[in-house]
Amino acid sequence: MSKIEKTSKISVVGIGPGTPAMLTAAARQALAESEVIVGYDLYVGLIAEVTVGKTVLSTPMKKEVDRCRMVLDHALEGHSVALVCSGDAGIYGMAGVMMEVAAEHPEIQIDVVAGVTAASSGAAVLGAPLGHDFAVISLSDLLTPWEIIVKRLRLAAEADFAICLYNPSSQKRGYYLCEACGHLLQFKSPDTCCGYVRQIGRDGQSMTLCTLAELQHQTVDMFTTVFVGNSQSRVINGRLVTPRGYRDV
Repeated sequence: MSKIEKTSKISVVGIGPGTPAMLTAAARQALAESEVIVGYDLYVGLIAEVTVGKTVLSTPMKKEVDRCRMVLDHALEGHSVALVCSGDAGIYGMAGVMMEVAAEHPEIQIDVVAGVTAASSGAAVLGAPLGHDFAVISLSDLLTPWEIIVKRLRLAAEADFAICLYNPSSQKRGYYLCEACGHLLQFKSPDTCCGYVRQIGRDGQSMTLCTLAELQHQTVDMFTTVFVGNSQSRVINGRLVTPRGYRDV
């Protein structure tokens, strides 16, 4: 099998929560080396201070494939291009979509640059809620049927995972977190320690600690990441902690 010569490069860059302080050194370097920066309007705005002098292109939400095609077009013209996304590029990010869109162009090098995902950045705000085995589940049913999401919620709860919930609510899905908590309560105690963080790493960041029973009736939005503890999780000095094991240390 002959070796394919790479003619141009695409970097899919996870920018973390969006604050420059949480942009990794590798992400910052990838952006510096790229001639063109492409992303969702909000995300390119968050990193404006590190894209000065670049060609910056953006699209509204729900235009993921269009963005990837835009990136591919510029790469085929010989430009080095960075496709930015929040959090980590490969965790609910754009890396997979970009690779699918560019599937017919193996001559283009695609680098995936890891970023700080909401599970880790939000956990740091709350304390240590993911100190043991955990599951990450998105409540968005735009691409995944709700029935599958429910199955994953119930199985994760039955297995006593700590759980991190992405996309817990939106204007059209205002009741999803309440319904999700109802399924978790089939296997978890109402007193299970939980918490959520809004606007992680951005202006207006806030955190809330609550029980699972209380969480079911909380109002959250798409800028919120929710954490549900396991049976051993507890609050220590105002921080949510999931021990590293089930045996006393």
